Amino acid sequence: MRFLLLLASLLMVSPLHAAERFNVVASFSILADFVRNVGGDRINLTTLVGPDSDVHVYTPAPGDAKRIAEARLVIVNGLGLEGWLPRLVQSSGSKAQLVTASAGISPLKLGAALDPHAWQSVPNARIYVADIAKALTAADPDDAEFFRTQEKAYLDKLDALDREVREAIGKIPAERRKVISTHDAFGYFGAEYGIQFIAPLGVSTETEPSARDIAAIIGQIKAQKIPAVFLENISDDRLIRRIAAETGAKVGGTLISDSLTGEKGPAPTYIDMVRHNIKALTSALDQ
Repeated sequence: MRFLLLLASLLMVSPLHAAERFNVVASFSILADFVRNVGGDRINLTTLVGPDSDVHVYTPAPGDAKRIAEARLVIVNGLGLEGWLPRLVQSSGSKAQLVTASAGISPLKLGAALDPHAWQSVPNARIYVADIAKALTAADPDDAEFFRTQEKAYLDKLDALDREVREAIGKIPAERRKVISTHDAFGYFGAEYGIQFIAPLGVSTETEPSARDIAAIIGQIKAQKIPAVFLENISDDRLIRRIAAETGAKVGGTLISDSLTGEKGPAPTYIDMVRHNIKALTSALDQ
């Protein structure tokens, strides 16, 4: 009889608790992964810019304003990443609290602007998670203990990840810790872990490089003795083979920067993304 009463009470409480979930919107997939790890099943999470999509150039979908209007929290990266978002929030008429997850991070510069890619440093990711946990707790004090427990469990995983990255890079000779990449996304990673990311001369990320561009890259690699190249905008295997043949530099795989992949891709979570990138870097540099 006592068991039946307990079961009945659980059945009554569970739907009620489910109904108490509150809506949270995250601007893009990496941020959403942080939110998901802290919020768990106590929130309804919506991601505006999903996997394999570019947050820099996102065009809001018709339903995005409605999603924001219905949210209690809207969690953004800040540092100039989501230039399209303030107008969207305004047009939605939302009274949601806007949470900048990068608050407390010392920003780097990217030219004259702030570099928004702060998540590429795992210690910075800890700050994101702490900011998110604080916002969720303030929005739902009744679940504060749950959020704290979730936060601690995920921070422990990030601490282990940080040690993993440092150990892997520590095995690379100091003189080989430099790569050419068309990304502008790895400044925080480089600063945190001692990898030098060098922008190639004369190459636009929006067009295929010309013969002169390739010659400039080859000259730069030879002059600076750069052991690895990550050039995402070179899709022609003949160009890749030419660079490798003429410089001896190894052409690395794809580095993931601004978006997680889908579930079947190599980086459906932030931790997967960092591990994917460090594997690509170490396999190219640790020779």
